[in-house]
Amino acid sequence: MISVNDFKTGQTIQWNNGVWSVMEFLHVKPGKGAAFVRTKLKNLQKGNIIETTFRGGEKLPVANVERKEMQYLYKTGDRITFMDTSTYDQIEVGEDTIGEPVKYLKDGTK
Repeated sequence: MISVNDFKTGQTIQWNNGVWSVMEFLHVKPGKGAAFVRTKLKNLQKGNIIETTFRGGEKLPVANVERKEMQYLYKTGDRITFMDTSTYDQIEVGEDTIGEPVKYLKDGTK
């Protein structure tokens, strides 16, 4: 669990039935009332971005996300093949998983 007061850009959290990355955050301490944190979050599964506010001190579960550099190899039907550049392992993902950026992939792109 992580407190919203400890947010950092790039932090990943589990919230609202999804995995989200913190893009921006701002701690606000108004003259009256309790402090709160304004955030801009990106859903890592769907790609949508939302702005939301959390109460100061609220705790959320941390999402463990593994980041790897992969090289685009080829596309077969609606499946896209990538290769891990350090181990040469290949994985296939659905075109819908990547979404709009799939149109801009070129052979050998990392």
